[in-house]
Amino acid sequence: MRLLVCSVCMFFFQINLVAQKDSLVFTNNNIMVGEVKALDKGVITIETDYSDSDFKIEWDKVKELYSQSTYLINLTDGRRLNGTISSVDYPDWEIYRITGDTVVVQRDEIVYFKSYEKDFWSRVSASIDADYSFTKANNFNQIGGRANIGYTAPKWWLKASYSILRSNQDNVDPVKRQDGDLSYRAFLKKDWYFSSVISFLSNTEQLLNLRANLKAGMGKYIIHTNVSYLAVEGGISGVNENFENRVSNLNSLEAYAGSELNLYDIGDWSLLTRLIVYPSLTESGRWRIDYVLDTKYDLPLDFYVKAGLTLNYDNQAVEGAADVDYVVQTGIGWEFN
Repeated sequence: MRLLVCSVCMFFFQINLVAQKDSLVFTNNNIMVGEVKALDKGVITIETDYSDSDFKIEWDKVKELYSQSTYLINLTDGRRLNGTISSVDYPDWEIYRITGDTVVVQRDEIVYFKSYEKDFWSRVSASIDADYSFTKANNFNQIGGRANIGYTAPKWWLKASYSILRSNQDNVDPVKRQDGDLSYRAFLKKDWYFSSVISFLSNTEQLLNLRANLKAGMGKYIIHTNVSYLAVEGGISGVNENFENRVSNLNSLEAYAGSELNLYDIGDWSLLTRLIVYPSLTESGRWRIDYVLDTKYDLPLDFYVKAGLTLNYDNQAVEGAADVDYVVQTGIGWEFN
C-alpha cells in the first residue's frame, strides 16, 4: 500500500513538472516557475499553480527566461517573429523561430510577446469602463462608458471601440455624444505599417447627427521599446456628414496627418495621447482636429481607474454649432488579455 501511495505521488509530481514548463530568473536570482503568458507594456505575466491570480512582474526585474511556449514576438527594430524564447547565454537571448532559424537579441530589444495558441480566445483582448457624476446645485448628471475589443495575428491586428456620453441639467438641452471605430493595421518591415479605419461620430454640441469617416494611410513607429512608442501616420480620408440644420449630406475628401505617443511603464500608470489634423482637399480653407488624452492606473484583478480628454475642432462649423467640443471622463473599468 505504501508503495502504491508513493507511486501515485510521484506520478502527480511529474505531471506538475511537465505543466510548469516555463521559468523566470530575477535580478536578485530568485526563480519563479509556471506558464509565462505575455510581455506587454513593460510587464511580464506568469501563471502559477500556487495562486489563483497571475503574477505581474516588471520586465527590467527579469534576468533570464526559459520557455517551451510559442509566442508572437515584437522587436524594437520592427521585426515580428513567431517562436520560443530562451536566455541561453546572458545577456544574449535566443528566439527559436517556427521557420527553423534562430535570432539572437538582447533582452531590451524585446518589446512585446504573447503566447500564441491556435484557439481564438488567446488572441483576443478587451476592456470596458463606465463613469457617472451628479451635481445637486443644477441637477446635473452625466453617464458614460467605453468598450474596446481587439484581435492580434502575427502580421496584423483588428480593433473596435465604442464610446457613449449622456448628460442632463436644469434649463439646458441634453448633451448626447457617441463615437466608435473599426481599425485594421498590417505590419510591414522596419516598423512601417498600413492602417485603415472606419469611424463615426454623433455630437449634439456641434449639431452633428452623424459623421462617417473612412481613412487609409501609412505609418511608422519612430520609437518602439518595451516602455513606450511614438508613431506618426498620414493618408487620405473620405467623409460623409449629416448636420441638424442641413437638408442634404456633405461629402468631402481630406488628407490627414497625426502622431500617437504611448507611455506604458510609469509604475502602475500608463498614458496615451493622439493628435490628428484633417486639412480638407475639397472645401477651401477647412480643417479639423481630433485629440485624445487617456491616462490609466492599474488595480488588482485587472481592474483600473481611468481619466481621459477627447476634443474635436472644426474651423468651419455649421451655423449655430460650436467649433470646439470636448469631453472629460473619469471612471473605473476592467480589461481582459
